[in-house]
Amino acid sequence: MSSEPEPGTLRPGGRTARVRAAVLAAAGDVLAEQGFAELDLADIARRAEVGKTTVYRRWSSPTGLVTDLLAEMAEESLPRTATGSLRGDLAANARLVQRTLTDPRQGPLFRAVIAAATCDERTAQALGQFYEVRVSEWAPAVQEAVERGELPAGTDAAEVVRAVSAPLYYRMLTTGAAPTEADADRAVAAAVAAAEAGVYVS
Repeated sequence: MSSEPEPGTLRPGGRTARVRAAVLAAAGDVLAEQGFAELDLADIARRAEVGKTTVYRRWSSPTGLVTDLLAEMAEESLPRTATGSLRGDLAANARLVQRTLTDPRQGPLFRAVIAAATCDERTAQALGQFYEVRVSEWAPAVQEAVERGELPAGTDAAEVVRAVSAPLYYRMLTTGAAPTEADADRAVAAAVAAAEAGVYVS
């Protein structure tokens, strides 16, 4: 079995880091503007003002670019907001998701990646890893609520976090409209009520 890393998984520094930043920014622009089908390595190299050989050698394919882009987005996403209450923490998470999906660049970008993930295994794996990072970032909010006695022992923290964001993505994907702040608040209220009732006790 080869020990070579997957294309786009190395974490460079210095000038190489600047090349990576330029290429991933260009890839994000294309995803947001035109979708995954138009993600062409030669075009990305031109947009980023980077040699084609560099892009092909480092990322090798559009899915390599998407994998690295999602990894960067997970690394740069805002840290968890700790408010001291379960409802406050989950509301901060829901509003963050809502703002991301409403953003004129991030919203279309996520729609493009989600669409690509339905028919491309590597993109699906990269998207799954992105959300695994995000869920693990916010899971302590639920764990701390259990410790404070706000939720029953054995509550599955990851499932509660997913229950907050899932309705927001569902609304975007099924209606084509970005979720509103009211949608975010309803998702939090429903998740908290279910968690308090023991629905997510494993």
